[in-house]
Amino acid sequence: MRRAYLLISGAWVVHAVAWFLPVIDDGVRFPDGLPGWQAFRTALSPVWPYGATFSAIESVAATLSAATTIFFLLISPWIVWRGSHAARRVGAWIAAASFILDAHWYLFYGRNSSGLQIGYFLWWFSFLVLAIGLFDLAGRRGGVSKASRD
Repeated sequence: MRRAYLLISGAWVVHAVAWFLPVIDDGVRFPDGLPGWQAFRTALSPVWPYGATFSAIESVAATLSAATTIFFLLISPWIVWRGSHAARRVGAWIAAASFILDAHWYLFYGRNSSGLQIGYFLWWFSFLVLAIGLFDLAGRRGGVSKASRD
């Protein structure tokens, strides 16, 4: 199996595991915090009411963060298995931008008493690994690396 597919598969596994691990202490719905799937639902609350309240900037950031997760879950598999070279490259850039965007949770909540937990960091890291895998996959045409064609 090629390195790109190993990285991408690893990113998907890490992302899936993060859905069931505690993300933040404030949740108290899980033994040790809010699980990832519920954090996703909470992030959608500005557009799909759920009981969480965010400031205006936090609402935009939370909604965009939920959109990055939708990209990860629904669009990245299509990009990997059916996407063209260009789609893979665009997907890699979207995953990299998602990694940067999703750092906002650390800026808003990571440095105060709410305490981000392992689920957040695994979820966040999965975007970086996905981006690296997609960049690696996009760097090859027809399954052959550029270096081996020379």
